[in-house]
Amino acid sequence: MKLNPLSACPLLLLGALSPHLMAEEAGGFLEDSHLVRTQRNFYFHRNLLNNPGGQNYREEWAHGMMLDFASGYTRGTVGLGIDAYANLGLKLDSSRARTGTDLLPVDSRGEPEDEYSEVGAAVKLRVSRSELKYGSQAPMNPVFGTGNARLFTPMAIGFSLNSREVDDLLLDAGHFTAGNDGNSTNNDGALKALYAQVETRRVDYAGFGWTPSDSTSLTAYTSRFDDIWRQYYAGASQRLVLDDERALTFDLNLYRTLDEGQKLAGEIDNTTWSASARYSQGPHGVTLAYQRVHGDEPFDYLGFDRQSGTSIFLANSVQVLDFNAPNERSWQLRYDLDLAAFGVPGLSFMSRYISGDHIDDSHYQGGPNGAYGRYGDDGKRWERDIELRYVVQSGAARDLSLRLRQASIRSTEEVARADTADNNELRVIVEYPLQLL
Repeated sequence: MKLNPLSACPLLLLGALSPHLMAEEAGGFLEDSHLVRTQRNFYFHRNLLNNPGGQNYREEWAHGMMLDFASGYTRGTVGLGIDAYANLGLKLDSSRARTGTDLLPVDSRGEPEDEYSEVGAAVKLRVSRSELKYGSQAPMNPVFGTGNARLFTPMAIGFSLNSREVDDLLLDAGHFTAGNDGNSTNNDGALKALYAQVETRRVDYAGFGWTPSDSTSLTAYTSRFDDIWRQYYAGASQRLVLDDERALTFDLNLYRTLDEGQKLAGEIDNTTWSASARYSQGPHGVTLAYQRVHGDEPFDYLGFDRQSGTSIFLANSVQVLDFNAPNERSWQLRYDLDLAAFGVPGLSFMSRYISGDHIDDSHYQGGPNGAYGRYGDDGKRWERDIELRYVVQSGAARDLSLRLRQASIRSTEEVARADTADNNELRVIVEYPLQLL
């Protein structure tokens, strides 16, 4: 649930008083509580290259302060608890001519806000090893994941149930009716199909994750976006240790999506899958992935008013593009390097290149409610990503991280119009989490 943004101060005060409250009250509720304060500084630059008549240059800089509180549970057969958070976002640099990165909300005149804040909370109930929660949450699973790609995490409002009564087996279910972007203070925003941009007021999901060993995992989920689609997911991962220095990891992800109810996004009959293999040797890692869309509409997933969720567990869903266009096939080559082996612990490097082709929606039969853009019948595109990340390993600044992310994408003309215009972008993210309790 969301509260008036101006009421963020009481939760910040709670953070300051929590050590005293903990000393005064006995029981698991406060003994097992955690309070984390996170500072996140985010610079976002994007230069659009083929956006005629639109905004070609976007550049914003913002700072976010987050306070996250997770209580323990009261003692007894049925335990009660609460999770709460407070966010405050500050504009460091932006203008009406440079908005559009989704770091900051804009007012009715299109001007970026100087600051924005929100508070949210969820109550939780635990019986044995099962937990029922209601309120503002950030689920993360293959069919309903909220994500964290901007200053704050988008939140969804509803119920969730998680159970670990059997070792190595997670049972997971949820019912959500509203949400809000990370750059919004709206407490009753819409849940959407991201690419179709149509709203649903009800999402239900259920699934399980089984990890019989540290090297093997199996996952299956089903979800319903009311009057849009029913979606089914299956995933598997296997790691094979070759020796002390070498290992192979295989991942498979499969989605099946079918229209449902009033078909607000039009007719949908889509099967999308990806397979990847990663070879690691010491500090080096090389990944090869293939992804395929079978359907005349894009593979679609959870969105909010403007931002996307992360319920797309596909190998070629990367920094900017998802490579999920109608009938698209795509390859990825990725290289990872851990520079701890070269005397710089905490420093890592990643580079990848993804190429997609065979994009074709010429047979799209969306009907009167068809909501997807037209990609043409012979589309191609590619994306190149480079990332450098450093995490402080010790001392007063331990866990402080600096992340540099650069991406370039190029597409054929119709694909760029339907999805994402060609661009070069740079993101600089500095984050410092500090555990107060």
